Amino acid sequence: MDFDEEIDRRGTHCAKWDRMEALYGVSPEDGIAMWVADMDFRAPEGVRRALADYAGGVWGYFGDDRDYRAAICWWMAQRHGWAPEPEHVFSVHGLGNGIGLCLDAFTAPGDGVVLFTPVYHAFASRIRASGRRVVECEMPQEDGRYVLDFEAWDRQMNGTERMLIFCSPHNPGGRVWRRDELEGVADFARRHDLLLLSDEIHHDLVYPGHRHLPMALIEGLSERLIMATAPSKTFNTAGLHTGQIIISDPDLRARFAARIAGLGISPNAPGLLAATAAYTPEGAAWVDALVAYLEGNRKLFDEGVNAIPGLRSMVLEATYLAWVDFSGTGMAIDEVKQRIQKHARIAPNHGETFGKGGQSFMRFNFAMPRSRLREAVRRLQQAFSDLQ
Repeated sequence: MDFDEEIDRRGTHCAKWDRMEALYGVSPEDGIAMWVADMDFRAPEGVRRALADYAGGVWGYFGDDRDYRAAICWWMAQRHGWAPEPEHVFSVHGLGNGIGLCLDAFTAPGDGVVLFTPVYHAFASRIRASGRRVVECEMPQEDGRYVLDFEAWDRQMNGTERMLIFCSPHNPGGRVWRRDELEGVADFARRHDLLLLSDEIHHDLVYPGHRHLPMALIEGLSERLIMATAPSKTFNTAGLHTGQIIISDPDLRARFAARIAGLGISPNAPGLLAATAAYTPEGAAWVDALVAYLEGNRKLFDEGVNAIPGLRSMVLEATYLAWVDFSGTGMAIDEVKQRIQKHARIAPNHGETFGKGGQSFMRFNFAMPRSRLREAVRRLQQAFSDLQ
């Protein structure tokens, strides 16, 4: 669990480091990648051991996934108090694929799909690519954090919406939604007859004082609820493209199973083996140590950024993705980007890609060795030194 280890990911086909110059003009030679949501840490030893054992040279079709399903159900019960049935679990090639499959199985071209924005940018791109319509419901802020405004959003609905994709915990704002808020989401979905797809990929990365509540534990939702989970954010295995769509309702499950069968989709062996090795007591101990380390990084980043006049880093309750508002600087967002990318040589995510409400923000991934994060903070302070 040496999270301070500096790992050079350049030249390893790593999107986060090897694509940032083309997309952001930041050279990997002296730049710092803070955009793609994966971590610059090694996966747990148990996961690496499982994949090393698999590298024996015989890679046939994977069969008998009972251990994999049991591991998922054990993890959800132990870590989140939720006990899904093994037969309710579908394996997909990451949650991007899973969301696309759900759009394909449960909606039609032209249907509206609701998002509470700003929110993870891939939701909107997947909706548009599938020929569906993005319906953006902008979240207001209270006391510097996002809240849900169902009364305003009720007025936006016109009856052509078919699905709501909900992000819990929230990316990029880092909210861990309370029970009453989740109940409000459930009521909103029922009022407008929406299928509710709850993406809970960040559910393990929750800071002390907060507790994630799975949407599956909210009563009266099973006939319209689709749960989306994955080990990828928790254990840094995103490149293995393995996630889970979990559906308890038999009719929805049958529809999804038919679409999976029709498309000939089956999981990849390394991803299933890695997930099985991750969802263990050993993996749980690793996650506890990871969250403690990320907590230190969060404090370091927030203290350094919030010391810059005009910048405000939203208080995170979960995730390793800082959401920083630059509106207080009075600068045009293009100047902000110039200072961060050209002068600080840092590649962050641009806030406008997260939808309405994100235009003045940047998202920074701080899941990196602390020495590198200190350097990133120093560079940001230098890039905006004229404000101090």
